[in-house]
Amino acid sequence: MEKVIWLVITIPCSLLFTGIGIYAWRRRKPMWFWSGSSVREEEITNVKAYNRENGIMWICYSAVFWISTIMGIRSVSTAGIVLAVGCLGGLPLLVIAYNRIYRKYKR
Repeated sequence: MEKVIWLVITIPCSLLFTGIGIYAWRRRKPMWFWSGSSVREEEITNVKAYNRENGIMWICYSAVFWISTIMGIRSVSTAGIVLAVGCLGGLPLLVIAYNRIYRKYKR
């Protein structure tokens, strides 16, 4: 039963972050990072490339969730450790990656 609960929780989370990546990649206006913030088109030199890199960033972050989802089929406790370490380590990396992307395409 714990594996079913694990999958019910991790699959939607994995889909959410993958969806954010796809949404960012396809978006015509610049993608934001922080909740409540916005990035104006005038701030970005190449919106398409900026959004593509944002999308790749989010899809890479979702990989941690997908890996732990698959690992949970075999061992929920190991998958939980992988997810916790990946999320905690991944959050600062997301901020660093986004700041690099923003500086790269900022006018």
